[in-house]
Amino acid sequence: MAKHRLEQPARTGKLAKSALIAGSLSIGSLGVAAGAAEAAPVTIPNVGTFEIPGISQKQIPKELRQLPSKITPKSHGRITPPRVNPGTVLAPRQSTGEKAVRYAATKIGSPYSYGAAGPNAFDCSGLVYWSYQQAGKIIPRDSYGQLGGGQAVNYSDAKPGDVLIFNGGGHAGIYEGNGIFIHSSTYGVPVQRAQVNAWNLVGVRRY
Repeated sequence: MAKHRLEQPARTGKLAKSALIAGSLSIGSLGVAAGAAEAAPVTIPNVGTFEIPGISQKQIPKELRQLPSKITPKSHGRITPPRVNPGTVLAPRQSTGEKAVRYAATKIGSPYSYGAAGPNAFDCSGLVYWSYQQAGKIIPRDSYGQLGGGQAVNYSDAKPGDVLIFNGGGHAGIYEGNGIFIHSSTYGVPVQRAQVNAWNLVGVRRY
């Protein structure tokens, strides 16, 4: 019965990888010539870092000298994940409408003034206009323009920040959610929250 030579797995794997890297160094514009008997570390993206006998550091193309991610000559292909502080919580990204309704909420208690659009007093559409302006978006200034702009949505699909139009187009507010909206209604009544179903809703617009 013939005897079979048993190759050591670690040695075989290392030789195979070295052969692979050495072969890649001789392809196309990345070809290099073997020099003195040195062993220079070569990094291949998504593969690892290996020492190739007969290749000096100067013979390695710049593309293969760069260490991607956090692979180092001692990592042997293992990528070290970035450290994340356990106490760090990433806040969800807010939509423009969500930002607008938050700005509107900061003005609760401000007085009503016809034709005013902030920052200290508001009429109905002026509050909506100012809130969106603070959120980084310019919308029509008056309630009729606000009814004609944006995207029409059903009240059942309304989201925080949607513009609500009442009374045939003559009144506007900004939806906060859960059946509540924020508005500046009339003289002597400050900016406040109110129930949507207590008003004659005619349209919902999303900007």
